[in-house]
This record gives sequence, structure tokens and C-alpha cells, in this order.
Amino acid sequence: MIRIIIERYVDNSLEEHYETAAKRILQGAVQAPGFISGESLRDMQDSTHRVLLSTWATVQHWQQWHSSPQRHALMAELAPMLEREEKVTLLDHYD
Repeated sequence: MIRIIIERYVDNSLEEHYETAAKRILQGAVQAPGFISGESLRDMQDSTHRVLLSTWATVQHWQQWHSSPQRHALMAELAPMLEREEKVTLLDHYD
């Protein structure tokens, strides 16, 4: 099992549109093989900073979703609303 952290900075004037687009991406991820859970959080000190946490069965499942045509199409809608590129961090458990 792996965890993914996605950090995004949203253009202040587009926050409402961002929420709609981000929900569509999460809905797509929920349908993807290997998706376990996900949540979307907003930085309490900077409302333009969004953090998405998701759990996937394997890194291969994540990579399959991340590179899918569906996610690419959804991100093409969302990307213009961001102040910078999203930052993706992959985490796993260690002993």
C-alpha cells in the first residue's frame, strides 16, 4: 500500500471553479483500479494551498491512474487554474 500527497496552489479568483474540477478528478480516481481512499484538504493559513491525500494498493495502480488519458484530460481543465505545477510525492511504509 502506498500514499500519495499532491500539493496544488490555486489561483485566488478561480477557487470555486477549481473545486468543481478537483471533484471530477477525485471521482475518476475512486473508479480506478487499486484506489483505496482519498481526501482533499485546504491549508488553514493559505486557502490557495490545497493538499490531496490518497491511498493506493500499489505504485503500479497509482502510475496507471496518473498516466491515464482520463486523468490527463481532467488535468488539462484544472491546470490553468493553478498558480504553479502540482507537486506529487509518493510515500511507502518502511521498517
